[in-house]
Amino acid sequence: MSRGGEMVYIPDDSDFSSFRDQCENLEGWHCRYNKAGVTVWSQGQEESCTVQKIKTRISCKGVPAETLYDVLHDTRYRKKWDSNMIETYDIGRLTVNADVGYYSWKCPSPLKNRDFVTLRSWLPLGNDYMIINYSVKHPKYPPRKDFVRAVSLQTGYLIKANGDGACILYYLTQVDPRGSLPKWVVNRVSQFVAPKAMKKIYKAGLKYPEWKRRHDPEYKPWVYPEQNTLPSVSLAELSLQHAESLENIDETGLAEDHLSTSDHEA
Repeated sequence: MSRGGEMVYIPDDSDFSSFRDQCENLEGWHCRYNKAGVTVWSQGQEESCTVQKIKTRISCKGVPAETLYDVLHDTRYRKKWDSNMIETYDIGRLTVNADVGYYSWKCPSPLKNRDFVTLRSWLPLGNDYMIINYSVKHPKYPPRKDFVRAVSLQTGYLIKANGDGACILYYLTQVDPRGSLPKWVVNRVSQFVAPKAMKKIYKAGLKYPEWKRRHDPEYKPWVYPEQNTLPSVSLAELSLQHAESLENIDETGLAEDHLSTSDHEA
C-alpha cells in the first residue's frame, strides 16, 4: 500500500475506494472455496513465487454492520474469540482514524509464532465500514527473537449492511509470513485457514452485544475519539517494513507436515 515506494502515509479516500473495489470486483479472482455461506477467492497463481491475495466473504445474519465493526476494533474482546492470538495492543495514535498496533499469533507447532506491527486506518461510511492496515517499522518495537516478524502488504475488512440487522463481511489480505516455507504452501494453507477465521468473527459478532453490556458499554474510542488516551505517534517515527530486510527462518523441513495438517483441518 506504499505510495511512491518508500513513504509511510495514512490512507486517504482514494485508498479506501480502491480497497472497496478490490473486495467487490470479481474480475481476475479465482474461486477456491464456496460452502455454508463462506466464499474464498485468490488472485495470482497458487504455485507462484509470490504470496497471493486472498479474499473471503461471509454473510452474517443477525449481526448488524456496526456490531461487527466494533468487534474488529475491540482489542479487549479479541481475547475472547481469537484463539490464535497471543497478544495484541495499540501502540499509539496518528489521527482520529489511524493508529499503530501490535499483534502476535500462534502457529501450528513446530513452526515459530509470528507477529506484526501495522499502521491501521478506518472509515465509517453510513451503514458500511472499512478497516485497512499494512506493516510498518517502529523503533521501539523491533523484531523479537521469539517470533518471526511477518509482513502485511495489505489487509483489511469491508463490512456492508445487508438488510435489517445483518451484514456481509469481506476480508482481503496479502501477507508474507516470512520464514522459508515455499510460497505455494503459504498460498494453499491461507485458502484453508480463511473460512475458519471468518466463521469465528461471525460467532464473535453474535455474542458481542451481551459481552459489551458487561464490559464498559460506553467505551468505544474508535467511535468516540475523545475517549482515546493513546500517546501520539508521528509518521516520521515510522518506516515501511520490507519483507526482504527480515531474517529468514528455515522451516522448509516443516512445509509438508504443515500443509497436510491444514488439509486435514479443512
